[in-house]
Parts: sequence; structure tokens; C-alpha cells
Amino acid sequence: MPERMSGRKPRTLIAYLVLLMSVSLQSVVGSAQSTPELSNPELSNPEPSIPEPSIPEQAISKQAIENGWDLTDLYPDITAWEAAQKDVSKQINETTQCRGQLNINADTLGKCLQSVSGTYKNLMRLYTHSFLAKDTDLANSALLERHTLAEDLFTTYSEAISFLEPELLSIDKDTLNQWQKSTAELNNFDFLIRNTLRKAAHVLPEREERIIAAASAPLRVASSTYNILTNAEIPWPEMTLSTGEQIKLTPSGYTKNRGVKDRSDRKAVFDAFFSRYKNYQQTLAQTLTGQVQAQVFEARMRGYPSALAKSLATDNIPEAVYRTLVTTVNNNLPTLHRYLKLHAKLIAIDDPHYYDVYPAGADIDRQYSINDADQLLGDALTPLGDKYLQLYKSSVGKGWMHIAPAEGKRSGAYAMSAAYDVHPYLLLNHNNDFDSVSAFAHEWGHGMHSLLTQKNQPFAKSEYATFIAEIAAISHELLLFRHLSEQASTAQEKLFYLVEELQGLRGTFFRQTQFAEFELAIHEEVEKGGALSADKLNSIYGATLKRYYGHDQGVMYIDDVYTVEWAYIPHFYRNFYVYQYATSISAAYYLMDKVLTGGQKERQQYLSILEAGGSDYPYDILKRAGADMASPKIYEAVIKRCNQLMDEIEIILKSS
Repeated sequence: MPERMSGRKPRTLIAYLVLLMSVSLQSVVGSAQSTPELSNPELSNPEPSIPEPSIPEQAISKQAIENGWDLTDLYPDITAWEAAQKDVSKQINETTQCRGQLNINADTLGKCLQSVSGTYKNLMRLYTHSFLAKDTDLANSALLERHTLAEDLFTTYSEAISFLEPELLSIDKDTLNQWQKSTAELNNFDFLIRNTLRKAAHVLPEREERIIAAASAPLRVASSTYNILTNAEIPWPEMTLSTGEQIKLTPSGYTKNRGVKDRSDRKAVFDAFFSRYKNYQQTLAQTLTGQVQAQVFEARMRGYPSALAKSLATDNIPEAVYRTLVTTVNNNLPTLHRYLKLHAKLIAIDDPHYYDVYPAGADIDRQYSINDADQLLGDALTPLGDKYLQLYKSSVGKGWMHIAPAEGKRSGAYAMSAAYDVHPYLLLNHNNDFDSVSAFAHEWGHGMHSLLTQKNQPFAKSEYATFIAEIAAISHELLLFRHLSEQASTAQEKLFYLVEELQGLRGTFFRQTQFAEFELAIHEEVEKGGALSADKLNSIYGATLKRYYGHDQGVMYIDDVYTVEWAYIPHFYRNFYVYQYATSISAAYYLMDKVLTGGQKERQQYLSILEAGGSDYPYDILKRAGADMASPKIYEAVIKRCNQLMDEIEIILKSS
């Protein structure tokens, strides 16, 4: 379970009609994903190709590995895509006929919502094809241009339906409730309507909304400046490792080399990389301050008590979820300290420093083909039941994956589920190593989530929130880890799987919560009238980092230069995003523990989350499934697993 810091695109303003955009761009994680009929735009779509569970398992053929995914399930050829582009453009124009009409009667409202939703669905199908095609060859100008055309249609679409939310809110609530009861065409939009009404208190009068909209560009300047500075203008250091390899410490170069085996190399990598941030810390402090101020400004203008409250309100997440996570992790920092001591023992050092966090604690000499990954995952998924396993096996052998690395292909891995009535597409870069197996399991978790959602929800309720999106993916990973450690043929092999899982827990649970605590602290500093500077950010981040890693207790020493690490984390420009990595892994461990120790009831409770899609608020979906994310016991499940893993590792070490 590698430390994952990528994530899906945040929801747009009209989140539940702009439905599967995040679900599609979601798993570029993780993942990519998701679109809108006064005419009937769905008539030209091919029939859905989601498999039935009864289809037998299909092996991943050599041809599938070599050829990549089959995009003809979306459109038979480029001519058909170009025709669809023109159709969608026409459909977008037709949606404007609904402007000023939503409050006439129930029938008109129903037809307009169906028109907007159908148009969006078709737009997302169009977008999916261009997105996937260009990712197979990022140097191909024709593919990039075609994708730009699809992106431009999003802008046109957003402008065309800007009337939707204000007009819905202008309808008398009692009238709207009566229309919903009497009009079948509104059935699929009940959650959209409920969610829009929930936000009514924070929707401003038209003039103020225009001001906020106009301010969005200048409010993004801090984030844009940070991206340009860190990706294009900071001259990153170059160095030569003890092996003779020459490296350049860009952020990605640092990530690649921060865990090198030679300790002097690791220290040199950390020192050079973070010293460069130190040289620019005042400018970077200003960009982060600008980001925080922008969030605080909009929260205040919309009448929220805090920036955190505004961010959580998007998916109606109780603030207790965020604060309980932080409190519970702080109460259990001795477990993290125990891990750090054990990790130091595994890499044979007596005086661990922060640059000693990333080296692998165990290794294994084994290659994993894509069919090995398929077989291992299939075996690991047995606890989720026959129907789930059959659906997976009937899907994995189809042409839905782009598997092999290739020149010009996008790096990383994601699952793209934006084409609602087709099927997910998975991008992999399988290198026959264990990380590739883990990525395979993770992305198929996203794929299975989308398949189950699309089988059980209409398009208008199919977008699952970021708060839920990673649970299925992480559940696949942890089931894989448990299966592998149980089936390991040697003590060294078992040790490798146990250590890999444990290191992932440190990076995804403890580290992301540490980030979440820092992010909350700097927002609260501004909200109470304080100012942020490089020194203050170093102080706040350094104190948090040292507390988490047991600096004062002698667990791990944090050199002062590393307290500028806040400047390296781009997710601080994504507005209270990182906590969801920690909540997702916690929910996955809590729910899988129930599945593994329970029966059919517990299994169905978990599957109900995947089947629910975006039909309700994510907190409520999880709570109905037995996981109250505001309860400490959810996060204590991760603590319990950490200690179980360390117990097993220590037994192996004692016997070796």
C-alpha cells in the first residue's frame, strides 16, 4: 500500500449534475472519470457493455497486454467521435431553452433536468474517449487537440447551465416537494434537489454570486504561482550518488531517491532538496498564505463559521469526523513511535533521523506478471463473495486495461469511469514488480466500485464522493496483503508483505493526518486574525512533525532544515483534501475487519456502499453500513492492525 498523494479532481459547483466528472478524473489516483436532452442525445449511444456476473473468467491475453484498451466500446471510429462532438455541442445549446423555465411546473422541471443530465452524460462519454486516447501518446498533437475540444465543451456546458442552481432555489420548497411526489420524471433527481436546498443558506444574491465568480481567478493566483514556482522556476539541485548515478532533485526526483539504500546519500538528498525550499521559503510562505486567505474569504462571504466548515459542507461531512481523526491519531502516537523504532531495527540503524523514514524495511526477489497480479487479486477477493468475484473475473479479461509501459504514455495508474453506460477503463504501467501488483489491485477497486454503482444507480445518482472513492481501492489492497502474507512460503517473503503493509499505513494514515492537523492549524491562525510567515509556518509544521515522530522522546530526530517540508506538499492548495486519505484507509480497515470476521450481513453492508454511488451523503452511506466516521473506533481499527503487524514482524525477527 504505497504512500498515495495523487487524487481526483474536486467537484464542480453543480456537483450532482456535473455528475461523473470527478468519478472519472477521480481515479487518476487513483483515477480519472465522467456527462448531458431536449432532443434525445442517448439514442446514438451503443448499448451498455457492463458484464453480467455469470460470464466466466477471462485470462488476460498476450494480445490484450500488447494492444491496450479497446476504445471502440465508446465510439466505433474517429468519425463517430467527431459526429458526437457536434451533437453534444447542439445539445448544450438546447439546454439554454430551460433558462427561466424551471419554476413553471413539475413537467417542465423534470424535462429540463433530464435534458441537462443527458447532455452531461454524453459530454462525459466524449471526454472519456479523448482523455484515454491522448494518455496513450502524450506527444501526439492530434490526440491532444481532440482532447482540448472536449475540454472546451465543458466550459461551454458550465456557462450554459449556470442558471440551474439559482432557479431551483427560487421555487417554493412546499411546491417543489409536491412536484417531486407527483412527477415520475423527478425521481432520479431527488438527491440533487435535496442537496441544492441544503446549501440555500450559503447561496448569495445574484449580484454577490457574480462578484464571487469574478473573484475566482484572482483567488487562484496563489495556487498558480506555487505551481509555476515549484515546477518551472526554482533551479533544483543536481548531485551524484555514491553509486555514481547523477540525479536532479526536482520534487519527483526527490520522491524517487529519498529512500536510497546508502544512508549518506539519503542525508545528502534530504539536505539538498529541503535547503532549496529554504532559499525560497518567504515566497512560498506568501503563496500558502494567499491560498489560506482565499479559502477563509469565501467561507466568510458565504456565511460559514470557518474554511473547514465550508469545505466539509460540499459533501455534508460532520466536522466531528475531521477532529475525531486528528484527536484519535494523537492519542495513539505511541503506535507510530513503535513502528519507527521497529523500522530503524529493520534497516539496522541506532540513531534514526527523518531521512531514514523511506528505505524499504524488507525486500524480496520476485517478479509478478500481469496474470500473476490477476490471479493473486482474484484469490484475495474471495471474502467479498461469489457475485463480487464473478463480476471481477468477467471483467478483467476484457479490453478495458492499458497495461504495458510505452514511450509517450502517461505515467502512473488510474481508473476512468466517466462513461456511465460503457464500463471503466484502467491505465496501468505494469513493471512486473510488487508496486505494480498493488497498483493493479487498487485500480480494480475503483473499477469494481464504478461497476456496482452503475448497475444499481441511475446516472443522476452515480457519482460517489471523494470521501468514499478510495475505500474500495484500499480494501482491495489490504485483502491482497492479507492473502499474500498468509500464503507466503518463507519467513522472508511473509516479512516483506507485512512490512510493505505497515509502511503504507504510516504514509497513508499517520502522515496524511499530520498534514490535516497542520492544514487546520494554519487556517485557524488566519481566522483568528493572525499572520503567517515562513518562520511561523516552519514553527507550526516543525512542532507537529516532531510530535508525530517522537523527536523529544528520542524516537526520530528531525533536523531543523526539514521543517520547511510544508512547502513541498502541493495538496495544501487543495482545500482540506488530504484528511480523506486517512479516513478512507480507516474505513477500509474497519469494514474489511467486519467482513473477514463476520458473515453475509457484514459483506452486504460493505457492498451497499459501492452500490449506493452518489444517492446520498457519503457520511450517511457509511453510517448505514455500520461505519460512523465520527467515532474513534473507526480509526482505532487502523491502530489495531498496525500493532498486529508489528507483533507478527517481531515474532519473525526473533526466530530468524
